[in-house]
Amino acid sequence: MTTMTPPAPTRPPTHVPLLRRFGTALLARPAVRTLGPFVPFLLLWWAIAASGSINTAFFAGPGEVWHSFTDLVRKGMMPSYLGDSLERLAYGIGFGLLIGLPLGFVVALSTWARRLTWPLLLFFQAIADIAWLPILIVWFGFSLTSVTFVIVYTVVFPLMLGIVAGVDQVPRELVNAARSLGAGRIRVFVEVIVPGSLPAVASGIRTGLGYGWRALIAAEIIVGTSGIGFMMFDARRAGEVSQVFLGMIVLGVLWYALDALILAPFERATVERWGLVRQMEAAR
Repeated sequence: MTTMTPPAPTRPPTHVPLLRRFGTALLARPAVRTLGPFVPFLLLWWAIAASGSINTAFFAGPGEVWHSFTDLVRKGMMPSYLGDSLERLAYGIGFGLLIGLPLGFVVALSTWARRLTWPLLLFFQAIADIAWLPILIVWFGFSLTSVTFVIVYTVVFPLMLGIVAGVDQVPRELVNAARSLGAGRIRVFVEVIVPGSLPAVASGIRTGLGYGWRALIAAEIIVGTSGIGFMMFDARRAGEVSQVFLGMIVLGVLWYALDALILAPFERATVERWGLVRQMEAAR
């Protein structure tokens, strides 16, 4: 009786795992994950500018934008504009959080407050921030107050709606269990409702700040006398297209840094702290 020897298993090509491992190791680097998606965009931008297919009066290449950046930094204008925009954003965000956080929890927890204010919330939520600027200029002139009002307005309403949604998502069983164990209203609020609504509150803050950042630029374009928005509008009047491009890049970089360094870690920390990450992973 003859025995059949099984054929030797064929070894997979070695270059595929090597390439895969190289790609995985490359993508594991934070710098590659952050800057990599911008490389094709920059190459396309450079290629279009170098081809000369678009008049340079309407389209600036990366070289012209970099030259404008270094020139504005050397003259001290870019740090000044940037500082003014960030100062206004800080004022608007600060007042927006001070107003939106307590009002949001009051509306979320009080039945009467919700009935009285919910139509107003939906009404004012539908009015764009830019629509307030004409009357704000009449009231406060071309001042920091007008810009701050617009930012506060755009921060407060998404934040309040986010808080209401977050409080509604807190399981009633947890509240009833805490009360049955003898917890008072303040303790239930601090130890059950606030922690349970934090993920939605974090999302509301992130959304509100995003709207506030856009409102800041719109307000600076119309009523500002300095800042990144004013720089872009003034460059448009002077025909400096490269500075308009530079302003857009600065806005994107600043918001990316703010989101990556502060907002995303804050939102992630609140979600992970209260276990929603595990729930989301289990639901996949």
